Amino acid sequence: MPSQTAETARILAAIAALPLGQVRIMEVCGTHTMSIAKAGIKSMLPENVKLLSGPGCPVCVTPAREIDAVLELAMRPDVIITSYGDMLRVPGTVRGDSLQRRRALGADVRIVYSPMDALELAKETPDKEIVFLGVGFETTAPGTAAAILTAAEEGVSNFSVFSMLKTVEPALRALMASEDFAIDGFICPGHVATIIGEAGFEYLPEEYAMPAVIAGFEPEEILRAVYRLLCQIAEKAPKVENEYKRAVGKKGNVLAQKILSECFVPSAELWRGLGGIDKSGLSIKEELAAYDARRKFGMVIDYEKSDGAQSGCRCGDVISGRISSSDCPLFGKVCTPEDPVGPCMVSSEGACAAAYKYQVI
Repeated sequence: MPSQTAETARILAAIAALPLGQVRIMEVCGTHTMSIAKAGIKSMLPENVKLLSGPGCPVCVTPAREIDAVLELAMRPDVIITSYGDMLRVPGTVRGDSLQRRRALGADVRIVYSPMDALELAKETPDKEIVFLGVGFETTAPGTAAAILTAAEEGVSNFSVFSMLKTVEPALRALMASEDFAIDGFICPGHVATIIGEAGFEYLPEEYAMPAVIAGFEPEEILRAVYRLLCQIAEKAPKVENEYKRAVGKKGNVLAQKILSECFVPSAELWRGLGGIDKSGLSIKEELAAYDARRKFGMVIDYEKSDGAQSGCRCGDVISGRISSSDCPLFGKVCTPEDPVGPCMVSSEGACAAAYKYQVI
């Protein structure tokens, strides 16, 4: 049992005193997933309270077929692919085929820490096409939008973004609409909430009678959020509670929302584990088409293509809350961080990587 502070012990005692049956709670944030695993929170809770990971890891919900398109683009001699580090090891539909492998074969693939770094590279390398892989949710999308708008303002013509950006609300709606949905409350993603605010989650209790608590990232903050969720469930009084008020306001970051609306339009998007979801993606606006890698390079993505060698990987079931990581037959055997089969074992925010690293069963 992990060590406990007096505050942790107090929260756990309050949880144990609640009159509840079996309860399933889902976090929808990769940072929460890692914090929960690292602190051993699952082992602290009563047996009737189960925590599950949702579609909160951007890399994990990216379809393998989009990775295939990126791998093909990476082999063009005039292209430099720039990306956050996690993306380099994510396999396409062929196991082991990743940006890391393509780099070993001669592709120019570089890790950057922000889309602005990629834009600066474009300015420094005018004879190459610089493509930034835009992956993430509302948290990272404003930074990507700012880079596109800056490139347009400065006339940097050799910079473009392959947008794989997604938004959380349509995914949660799709999840709740699924026939086997069995979640009793959501720990809402703190990072996303800084952008969309408390108001961005009000549909959960208002339309679905679903308890929701916005949480910070320290173990005691997460435990407090779990306790508040369980209180709502016990009292049958669903609402949005904000346990991360130092960073999250009612309306969120209005400036970031404005930048997003200037650069992107909602579009249908394919999510690993959830399928196609209408208006869940962020596509670059027509007037900024020169900075859209999909249009610029005529990228054609075969969404009907099978997952090939990834068959047997149940990452999609993990991130939709159907199973825990350890329930996947490949977990820790065929699929490990050193030789991952699916993206949930690749990403530093992936549920399987967290479970493997911290031995969460």
